[in-house]
Amino acid sequence: MTPWERVVICRHPSRPRASHFIQHLCEPFFELFGDRLYRNDPAVITGMGKIDGVKFMIIAQEKGNDTESRLKHNFGMPHPEGYRKALRCMKLAAKFHLPVLALIDTPGADPCLASEERGQGWAIAHNLMEMSSLPTPIISILIGEGCSGGALGIGMGDVIAMLEYAYYSVISPEACASILWRDAAKKEEAAKVLKMHVDDLLQLGIVDCKITEPAGGAHIDPSTVYSNVKECILKEWNRLKDVPLQNLLEKRYQKYRKMGKWETHEVTS
Repeated sequence: MTPWERVVICRHPSRPRASHFIQHLCEPFFELFGDRLYRNDPAVITGMGKIDGVKFMIIAQEKGNDTESRLKHNFGMPHPEGYRKALRCMKLAAKFHLPVLALIDTPGADPCLASEERGQGWAIAHNLMEMSSLPTPIISILIGEGCSGGALGIGMGDVIAMLEYAYYSVISPEACASILWRDAAKKEEAAKVLKMHVDDLLQLGIVDCKITEPAGGAHIDPSTVYSNVKECILKEWNRLKDVPLQNLLEKRYQKYRKMGKWETHEVTS
C-alpha cells in the first residue's frame, strides 16, 4: 500500500471520530465547555471520563460525521479558544491528579483571519510550553489526521500512540506539493517523502507505539479498533502511574529534546 493510499483510508468519511471513541471507551463522560475568555469551540471536546474505572481528563479534536456536524465542528480545525479550553482542562486535571488523554484528529488549526486576530499561533505555542511541564501523565493518540501545529497544540505527551492508518505531519501532502513543486497534483509524491506514517515515525523516534487496524481501515471494524485503543491506553497508564513526577517530567523533556538530528560544523576564522 502506498503512502497516499494510506492517506485516503485515513480520510475515509466513515472513519470513527473522536466522539465515537469517547462514546465507546468512557462510562460515563462529563463534557466541560468554554475557555472562560471568549466562547466554547466545538472543534475541541473536553471532559472527564472513566475508562475501566480509571479517571481521565479527555481532550479530543472532533471533525463531525455529516455536513451539518462538520460545519458545527469546523471540520476539526480548532480556533484559539479551543486550545485555551484544552489547556484550562489540562490544568484542572493536574490539580486533581488526573491523567490526560488526548485524541488527535485534525487537518490543522483554523487558518482564518479572525483566529489569527485572537492569537492562534500564541495559543498553540502557549499550550506547548505548558504541556511540557504539566505535572500529570499525558497520553496522546493519533486517531486520524495529525497536521502541523493544529495537532501539536494538544499532542505533546509522555507517550504518543498512533493508529496504523493515521498520519502525523508538519503539513498536508497537497500543501507540501503546492509549496515544493508548485503543483498540488504531486500530492502522492509528497506523501511519500514526508514519511508521515507510523512505521516511519517509529523509526524516527517521533511516536512510541503502533495500534493496529483491520485491513482497509478502522471503519471496517470499529469495535476492534476501540478495543485496541483501550488496551493501549490502559497499558500505558499502568506504566506511567508509578513513575515519580520529577522523573516523568524529565523523561518528557528528554523525549522531545532528542527528536531530530544535529550536525556540527567547525568554524574557522
